[in-house]
Amino acid sequence: MRESAVDQIAAMDSDQIDALIDYLGNCLTSERKAKIETVLTHRTRYVTVVLEDIHTSQNAGAVLRNCDIFGIQDVHIIEQTSNFKVNLNVTRGCQKWLTIHRYRKQRGNTRDCINALRTKGYCIIATTPHTKACELPALPLDRPIAILFGNELDGLSSIALDQADHHLKIPMYGFSESFNISVSTALCLQSICDRLRQSPHTWQLTLKEQKALRLKWYRGSCKNFEQLEVGFWKTLGV
Repeated sequence: MRESAVDQIAAMDSDQIDALIDYLGNCLTSERKAKIETVLTHRTRYVTVVLEDIHTSQNAGAVLRNCDIFGIQDVHIIEQTSNFKVNLNVTRGCQKWLTIHRYRKQRGNTRDCINALRTKGYCIIATTPHTKACELPALPLDRPIAILFGNELDGLSSIALDQADHHLKIPMYGFSESFNISVSTALCLQSICDRLRQSPHTWQLTLKEQKALRLKWYRGSCKNFEQLEVGFWKTLGV
């Protein structure tokens, strides 16, 4: 989208955003709009995923798909020693439905990410098979959690492990030391999200958050949304 259009939307009030959503919605099928509403009811920011220095694009893409499938909206990407690249054949476009936050190749990226999440009220959970840690079924869900996953070779950095509020491990009963990262995220999110949805905690998005994502997803569902929005601005005399 043009930068001027981004600025215009940022300055819009709630009624104008509703009008833009309705305008774009005219170009979507009723089935597509119903799907978006269904997904919105299951989306959460109570749980977020943090990935530190993931090496392979196939694993990166698989983790993003896991997040989308289990209803996780925010993914935080720490890039200190590796660029985060996704395999588009794996993601199949799922990244456009997520909100991705990137911390890119600066000293202290991991600490900056953790501090930002902690400021927002998240409990920081570091996954590791190597320390005395809480097992997955016993992980407390009484406050929002950010789950950190490390790279395929070394796991999480010492900074991530030291800065975490809790360590978490997945029960394992074989000779292998760990699961593949995409499997690890799937197992963790399956357990956590199933328990969360059966809990009394308020894990759903706020109405304001839903509206913002509805607009984002309507755009993502319209191939020519930029041209459509030009027409919308004209209806407002902009």
